[in-house]
Amino acid sequence: MSKVYYLYHIPGKKIGVTCNLNSRVTKQQGYKPTEYEILEKSEDIDYISDREIELQKEYGYKVDITKYNTLTKKNKYIMKLNATEQTTTFPVPLNKLKGRLVDNIGLSWKTPQGYEFKITKDNVSWLFKNARTSMFNDNRCYIYNKAFYEFLKKPETTASNNQFDLIREWATVRGLYDKGDVSTQYIKLQEEAGELAKAILKSDEPEIIDAIGDIVVVLTNLSHLAGYKIEDCIQAAYDVISKRTGKMINGTFVKSESL
Repeated sequence: MSKVYYLYHIPGKKIGVTCNLNSRVTKQQGYKPTEYEILEKSEDIDYISDREIELQKEYGYKVDITKYNTLTKKNKYIMKLNATEQTTTFPVPLNKLKGRLVDNIGLSWKTPQGYEFKITKDNVSWLFKNARTSMFNDNRCYIYNKAFYEFLKKPETTASNNQFDLIREWATVRGLYDKGDVSTQYIKLQEEAGELAKAILKSDEPEIIDAIGDIVVVLTNLSHLAGYKIEDCIQAAYDVISKRTGKMINGTFVKSESL
């Protein structure tokens, strides 16, 4: 049986396309069947996608940047965002936003006041931490556009400053913190240390880089599972070593009290 695509109209609000009116319009957006109308339906996704754009222009609504068929073919998990003057709404409940943001890295949109936004690995954490559940629909959440814009303006918003946050975000989405523990991460650390040893013995530069990176990831997760932030652990260690004195002996720094 072929899939049917519905071109729906919420008077005064929007025109959209969906293959599931109950899920998309009623459950996600909160509109009862009596509050919207079906303009057209078709089994041809390309036709209905072109028609959506035509009618959005004809009715004077905001025109989608990317056509429905392009979104559907590109990624079944891609989000169709709703940007208003004040907010941008995500079509998922708050507890599922983390994973969906990660799936949609690279997705861009423009707000009515001209803000141009894009989901990147550097702002995923901010989006999730600052999102709020919609007061009209528990299956949707939103962020304030102005706040996001101000965050993006800050020069310190760089990948290097957020690297540990991204690792923790990655681990959270994949359930590592729910199902893992310190012991399993310690075993993983030993495995990665062994890989590093092999790479050093072979002078395999790509593998050395990869192994060091894996060790940092494991240490980040081990720290989190132990109830600490790796940034704090690094700072504590640096506070100690920064005050040490000593000298190099046979390629190793030996602190003064050990001499």
